[in-house]
Amino acid sequence: MKKKILLIGTGGTIACKQTEHGLAPSFTSEELISYIPESHQFCEVDAVQICNLDSTNITPEHWSMISRTIEAKYDYYDGFVVCHGTDTLAYTTAALSYMIQNSAKPIVVTGAQKPINDTNTDARRNLYDSLLYASDDDSHGVVLVFDGKVIAGTRAKKERAKSYNAFSSINYPNLAIIQDGHLIRYIPSENPRWRVRFYHDMGSRVYVLKFTPGLDAEILTWIFENADGVIFESFGVGGIPQYLLDKLEELMVIHPNKMVVVATQVVHEGSDMMVYQVGKKVKQDLQLLETYDMTLEAAVSKAMWILASQHIEIEDRKEAFYTPVNYDLTLHFKEDM
Repeated sequence: MKKKILLIGTGGTIACKQTEHGLAPSFTSEELISYIPESHQFCEVDAVQICNLDSTNITPEHWSMISRTIEAKYDYYDGFVVCHGTDTLAYTTAALSYMIQNSAKPIVVTGAQKPINDTNTDARRNLYDSLLYASDDDSHGVVLVFDGKVIAGTRAKKERAKSYNAFSSINYPNLAIIQDGHLIRYIPSENPRWRVRFYHDMGSRVYVLKFTPGLDAEILTWIFENADGVIFESFGVGGIPQYLLDKLEELMVIHPNKMVVVATQVVHEGSDMMVYQVGKKVKQDLQLLETYDMTLEAAVSKAMWILASQHIEIEDRKEAFYTPVNYDLTLHFKEDM
């Protein structure tokens, strides 16, 4: 029996047409599916358009629109495919991983580096592969399908601006690949033990600060006064300069309820603040969180989800942050729990 798939259009390059001002999203989701007639062999596709934006303009409000659409249609379809622009696609797949948890049905996010009507586009392959993956009996949860790779929703990062192999799975293997219409799984997709749970609110007052040599410490004052959560992209495995640490200690006393997370600006292999003195002292002296092998996109999205959740009290933020969701965290240590 053919699977019933809902295609959700949000815009992006995959849906773009050339205008006098440059590429702009114009194709509807119904038009996108018309370019993939061969998908009718294994699935029936309905389409809905919730917005038509360059993904630069996607916000948490649009994530909520996607999650609400999927919740409303969840019982009527076997799987979901979201067409999305590539620039913020990794943030959206991470966000949906926290907003739609324990889904026994696949929720696939995809896009393209060239519009679907281009002669040499990657859009048709990406959309076909996404529908194929969403139609497989053993597919579950939120994933990114792009350039033949199936990546866990919390592990994707855009590493190339123009190439078709734009996305990589960071600090975790690809879940599967799709070659010549064949799905080859590297990691079995387990059917969730719990019922699907939807969340629709995400805190927007999360600020990311990338450390640079000589960064003015006073910027921390503004951040702590205006954000609910802050993620520091530290040096190396988690180093924080002493002069910034002095300011951080002062501000964490003044603002004890802020959610403070230390990440690394190095993409691969993760953080470990206990290695060097410039990280170990911070970890021992201050009550803050560490991302370990999480991606920045996952850390931002998880912080936004935690800060918006009425079910997670301030004292429980650490446990929530270190509880793995959709493969987002594998390296964490017992002293943090």
